[in-house]
Amino acid sequence: MATGGLETTTGPLPIGQFVQFVQRTVKQDPMFQHQALVGEVSQWKVHNGNVYFTLRDDEGQMNCVIWRNARLTVDSSIKEGSQVIVIASLDLWPKRGNLQLVVVRIQPVKSVGELERIKRELIEALREEGALDAHRRSLPALPKHVAIVTGANSAALSDMKRLIQNRWPGLRTTVIGVLVQGEHAARSIVRGLAVSRRLADPDTALRLNLPPVDAVILARGGGSAEDLWAFNLEPVVRAVMVSPVPIVSAIGHEQDMLVTDLVADVRASTPSNAVERLVPDRHGVLMLLDDSHLRLQAAMQRTLHDQRQRVNLLKTQLKQAPSRGLNAASTRLERMKHAMHRHVARTLSVQHQRLEGYRNALSMAHPQRVLERGYVMAQHPSGEVVTSAGSLSIGQGITFQFADGSAQADVQRVDLKEDLE
Repeated sequence: MATGGLETTTGPLPIGQFVQFVQRTVKQDPMFQHQALVGEVSQWKVHNGNVYFTLRDDEGQMNCVIWRNARLTVDSSIKEGSQVIVIASLDLWPKRGNLQLVVVRIQPVKSVGELERIKRELIEALREEGALDAHRRSLPALPKHVAIVTGANSAALSDMKRLIQNRWPGLRTTVIGVLVQGEHAARSIVRGLAVSRRLADPDTALRLNLPPVDAVILARGGGSAEDLWAFNLEPVVRAVMVSPVPIVSAIGHEQDMLVTDLVADVRASTPSNAVERLVPDRHGVLMLLDDSHLRLQAAMQRTLHDQRQRVNLLKTQLKQAPSRGLNAASTRLERMKHAMHRHVARTLSVQHQRLEGYRNALSMAHPQRVLERGYVMAQHPSGEVVTSAGSLSIGQGITFQFADGSAQADVQRVDLKEDLE
């Protein structure tokens, strides 16, 4: 739409509708939810049981709120000027259009010992949820596409690439470079794991002409407790827990157990050890296949030898048996033959009926059949199927596919169903 010589993406929307759309977008994006943030407290005040303050540092600041119904116990030592760590989610207040952080946990930053206490509390919460006792998935026997979430251009990445090339040349890998220490590390790691989840989705992989990711390595080299602390923070731990494919926690340390180690499917002592546990050795696999081939061949030869001996024994017994015995045996064999024929005929009939049922079901489910029953399929200009009214914009062109052709239309109004919650 052109307005005053400028092109706009939509027609004129009521500002309230637009702000509510922004609020839904912010609340549905995992990047803005349950973030671990550190900063200095300013403008601390309590009103009607709610706590309002600003979290700031030298590069920026945001308004924060602790709602009274959160029943959060706030450390009495926290005041203006305190350095704190918060777990918070971004929200937007439509009435004023204000962005704010809704805080669900706040702790003063005192020392590594204080951080250890927060870590223990997180571990205890995960234990109560049953997350530490959840089923751990097995790694694929022969992975087709491995995502590596680690520091870009790091020594750990170089070691893993070299080892993968030595063990299984040509294995598809996707490196997702992230920050692995520092203030912004947790957010970067969460974003990297979100990318790995998208690459594990078969539809996304198909669009990219890639095999879906079937395993993830989360890795970094060793370091001090402070350097590794991002892997003890709740947003990173939650991102590991929701991985749709097995994930290997490969943080190069031995002295302590990180929380990501506790929730990952496999814990490796180093990034190189992660590759050794996930990627098979090509030479070893070839030797195993050769050995299996020889064993199978030997087993077939033994089976043939045993069957020949059995046939020869039966021939000898038949020659020695009286004619009455031969007639009885012949009768039994004839009955067995007819019974076998009847069984085969029944089995073939059942399988034929089952296949016919599958064929009919597939035919009825074919999109063309659905269109012939009076349904219509809407598509974006890109050809993607419209699955949600929320993906449409006023003035956007869409295509309607009918059984006997298609029609073009522009969206004049979008009505969304109200949230039932």
